[in-house]
This record gives sequence, structure tokens and C-alpha cells, in this order.
Amino acid sequence: MEVARVVSFEGVSSERVEDMRREMSDPQPPDGMPSAQGLVLHDPESETSLVIMVFQGEDDYRRADEILDAMPPSDTPGKRTAVKKYDVAARYEH
Repeated sequence: MEVARVVSFEGVSSERVEDMRREMSDPQPPDGMPSAQGLVLHDPESETSLVIMVFQGEDDYRRADEILDAMPPSDTPGKRTAVKKYDVAARYEH
């Protein structure tokens, strides 16, 4: 079953989001990072953001969680306020 890591951040300026877009145009994942699909949501008015990463299973989630928890704060969009794990119950595109 797929597993999602959902992280919320505060203090995320529009400038920081633009920096992240440039950085992600040619992403270089950290060593050992399992493959994932990701989505970054941003509310410029409240300067908050959600980052959602979907992994193929529990093992990939655990490895990624360890790697991402060890990241320096300067590599994140803003101040991390919560990290939550979800089972992916369904996915769809229209």
C-alpha cells in the first residue's frame, strides 16, 4: 500500500517558493532517498505550505522519513509545524 508523508510549514514566503521551484527543476534527491511523487501547496496570504510525498510502501516511507528529518532547516520551505503519515486510500486524475 502507498504511504504519504504530509508536512506542514509556516513562514513560507512567495520568494522561498520561487527558490524551491528553481531548485526542483533539476532535483537531486539526498543519498539513499527512495523514489516518490510529490506535491507542494502554498498559501501566500498566510505564508503556510504543505508538502505531500507519496511512497510505494512502509519501507520507503521509513527511509525517507529518517533522511528528511535529518535535513537542516535551511533546506526546508519554512518552519516545520507538523509531520503526519497517511495511508493512500485512493488516487485519481481527471
